[in-house]
Amino acid sequence: MATHLECFFLKLEPLLTMARTFLVWFLCLGVPCFFVIIDGGVYGDHQNLHPRTISGANHYHKDIRRLQAFKASLTRHASVASTPSSFSSSSASSPLLSEGVNNPRVYHVTSYGADPSGNSDSTEAILAAIADAAKVPSQGQLMQGITDLGGVHVDLEGGSYLISRPLRLPAARLGNLMIHGGTIRASNNFPEDGYLIDLSSTSSSSSSSNNNNNNNNNNENNGANSESSRSSRYNFEYISFKDLLLDSNFRGGGISVINSLRTNIDNCYITHFTTNGILVQSGHETYIRNTFLGQYVTAGGDKNEKNFSGTGISLLGNDNAVTDVVIFSAAIGIMVTGQANTFSGVHCYNKATGFGGTGIYLKLPGLTQTRIVNSYMDYTSIVAEDPVQLHVSSSFFLGDANIVLKSVNGVVNGVSIVDNMFSGSGSGVEIVQLDQSKNSFNQIDQAIVDRNIVRGMNLKATVAKMSIQGNGTLWNVDFSNVLLFPNLIRNVQYSLSSSGGTFPNHALRNVSENKVVIETSEAVDANVFVTVDQSMVN
Repeated sequence: MATHLECFFLKLEPLLTMARTFLVWFLCLGVPCFFVIIDGGVYGDHQNLHPRTISGANHYHKDIRRLQAFKASLTRHASVASTPSSFSSSSASSPLLSEGVNNPRVYHVTSYGADPSGNSDSTEAILAAIADAAKVPSQGQLMQGITDLGGVHVDLEGGSYLISRPLRLPAARLGNLMIHGGTIRASNNFPEDGYLIDLSSTSSSSSSSNNNNNNNNNNENNGANSESSRSSRYNFEYISFKDLLLDSNFRGGGISVINSLRTNIDNCYITHFTTNGILVQSGHETYIRNTFLGQYVTAGGDKNEKNFSGTGISLLGNDNAVTDVVIFSAAIGIMVTGQANTFSGVHCYNKATGFGGTGIYLKLPGLTQTRIVNSYMDYTSIVAEDPVQLHVSSSFFLGDANIVLKSVNGVVNGVSIVDNMFSGSGSGVEIVQLDQSKNSFNQIDQAIVDRNIVRGMNLKATVAKMSIQGNGTLWNVDFSNVLLFPNLIRNVQYSLSSSGGTFPNHALRNVSENKVVIETSEAVDANVFVTVDQSMVN
């Protein structure tokens, strides 16, 4: 009898396969047809089949979801035989599988037991979701030695989660992963020096184990060439944090990115930090955009502003970009100790300079290589130590905010501060100020401060024009109030226009202490026009 049944099912299988194939074609081509939806799926117990038809407006959406699940099961049928057994096993046991269409690249933290209400600790659940996301089959490599996870997502599902220790990836050398869509708050026993999200390397053993699982035989080639050796210093590549609110609960910082490549921090709100809202150390090309940072939740005029501490963003690496970012409370808005960084659309009103705060501090004397454009320094100044290759343009400085060039070794080279707007209180603050308390600037070359619009502050520039009218033989033109650097004029151009009928001889007699003296051979009634420049190449 069993033999007859086996023969019957062997004959029936091709017919079922053909029926599934035709149905898939009908579904893909959009041909109208009548469907029978089978509760329990295609591969369930055939003794418990319950046919249902799509009917009734109240059940429309539920029926559509069932139809999609049925379609997905049919399209997966052909690939079941070729799917590695390890993937089938892990998928069957993974909590990510949910009702409806299976999406194996999105890991929902609530499926691992995370509490979206924030009432209980969700650390282990979120770490488990991240660990599973890091185990997906490799899609190849990004930089040599960095496993491509294929764009896998860890979805916080709009919940608010309490954690008691930093969230870390389970191993280094991973890439193309995103964590997004929710709120993460530090509990009262969170480490005071920790970061809610810590993108730093873990033990070499776990890293090696992870690479063995994901890269298979590709690991045999890792480190075999110079490119692999050069890339080994990067812990991660193309890790993204998006649509997150991070509350450090005055215990440590928000996000730490260490030795990572092409990290994205997009549309985040980071608050209640005591160290750094975002720390970027070493690595390459971290992009921070559309993000809000503040130690305290305020919108200016806070009565406790004098007590603000911490740093909004600390960049200890090269080639990073900060775009469309607001820092609304911290002692220092952005601290920069790495070269070749760019800032655009940054609004700093973190702690007024009058209270001891700084908007952007460039603490890398001798090799600044920084560009600041289209930004808004709101009562907060920019400080640059021994600036070399610094460009500031198209920015607005409000409330006596200015730019301070601070001498460490007396170097200013390749500085361009042009086309900005300054607005102050009329208390005599200079738009560009020299801090020579430690050393005088004595190596000045290619410094251009020009074409800035000023109201209520003292104009300072490296290029100045002035005219003077008088009758006599000497014309003294004093530029000391406007020129930035003391006793430095490298180029003078002048013209003399006399109103009489004589044509006197005239000459430039003296240039010192930022004053220009012009003398004529005889007394005349004349106008003298003078242009001076401190920025000529030395």
